[in-house]
Amino acid sequence: MNTRRPDKTRSRDTADRHDADLDRELADLPPELRWREWIRRIEAVLFASAAPVPREHLARVVGQRASVDLLIEDLAAETEGRSFEVKKVTDGWMMRSRPAYGPTIRAAAEVNDQALDLNEFDIAVLAAIAYHQPITRDGLKEIFGKEINRDLIGRLNERKLIATGPRSPRRGAPYTFVTTDRFLAAFDLENLRDLPDQEQLQDAGMAPGSPA
Repeated sequence: MNTRRPDKTRSRDTADRHDADLDRELADLPPELRWREWIRRIEAVLFASAAPVPREHLARVVGQRASVDLLIEDLAAETEGRSFEVKKVTDGWMMRSRPAYGPTIRAAAEVNDQALDLNEFDIAVLAAIAYHQPITRDGLKEIFGKEINRDLIGRLNERKLIATGPRSPRRGAPYTFVTTDRFLAAFDLENLRDLPDQEQLQDAGMAPGSPA
């Protein structure tokens, strides 16, 4: 009889063991050095993550009495004047290059896998999803007056700008679409309340009915 545990279970056990081995309190260090080490841990986690890291995850690498918000504030202060910053997105934080250095990055290296590479209509559809989410393809058809093809939805999904939301209560329970944290980060928004109003969106050519 094969009693070998599944790989997933072994991986989880290994992760739990490593988690238990981490000294969070750092009681042997003087307070100033302890605080500095906690900042560096927060920095390391943010640097390694491509998505916003929520507070509860950051709290796993520091002492119980450590304030994640204050540690983030100190880390953000340290990045002043640097080419990157600590950015709050929804309920988490991430490291990102400052927008002013976007042209520099594009000139120095191929970043096609990071670029949005969207045309004007793609962005208009993305904006409609952002303002009317959760919304179905039929809902988008009503806004634009034509069918929104699956390839366009697929492009937005591949770039992790949208995700599937709850099923619509309409007949057939079609899927709805919602924006993601990646969408917020890509457009330098902290949350959906930071979206420009509809008039600003039309002036920018990013809304249905705006000039080409």
